[in-house]
Amino acid sequence: MKPIVQISLDLTNIDEALETAAMAMRAGVDWLEAGTPLILAEGLHGVKKLREAFPNTPIVADLKTMDGGYLEAEMMAKAGASYVVVMARAHEETIKCVVKAGKDYGIGVMGDNLGCPDMVGAAKWLEDLGCGYIIHHIGYDERRGIAAAGKRMPSPLDQLREVVKAVNVPVQAVGGLTLEQAIQCPAYGAPLVVLGAPLTIDADAFKTADGNLESSLRLICDKIHAYGDIRVGN
Repeated sequence: MKPIVQISLDLTNIDEALETAAMAMRAGVDWLEAGTPLILAEGLHGVKKLREAFPNTPIVADLKTMDGGYLEAEMMAKAGASYVVVMARAHEETIKCVVKAGKDYGIGVMGDNLGCPDMVGAAKWLEDLGCGYIIHHIGYDERRGIAAAGKRMPSPLDQLREVVKAVNVPVQAVGGLTLEQAIQCPAYGAPLVVLGAPLTIDADAFKTADGNLESSLRLICDKIHAYGDIRVGN
């Protein structure tokens, strides 16, 4: 598949999210993500506003669902989401419920392995349960806590090749990637490239980063799209 660039709108204000989304689309971004902070702040309203403003753009609702899977997925689908996110640490039945809702409402399901002791095994398990995409994710708090202890901060690139090899669905890597690392993701076999904190968002204030973000995003998109087709599956 061709690489896809997704921007995570990890903002807490819908007006700023819409402004950032419009800029990202001009720069060549393919998918928009209603990040968890935005969903917490704006709920369904935020997803609806994104859908109204961008009627033909895929929208990921980063719910990080842990329970009530069918209802959460149904609500976001009706609000205009194209994809929803369920956590591997959720109960198996919750994951199955999200997958069923995805089929019933015609939206994709992304399974997130954040916090799993065996991240490669969790990715395969999510695929076996019906998730059509895998998010290989090193969490914000985890990264900052380990760094504060003076230890090497973990990166999703550490096991990205193993995760890609273990599954037959598209993979995206999330969690503290630098600009250069994000651009490299397709070379690891992960065609879904997510740009978020700290690349585009001030990770402490959860607001749009300063600087010429649009030109930077355009450069990133051009480099990622230049990879051409990425093989998915074994």
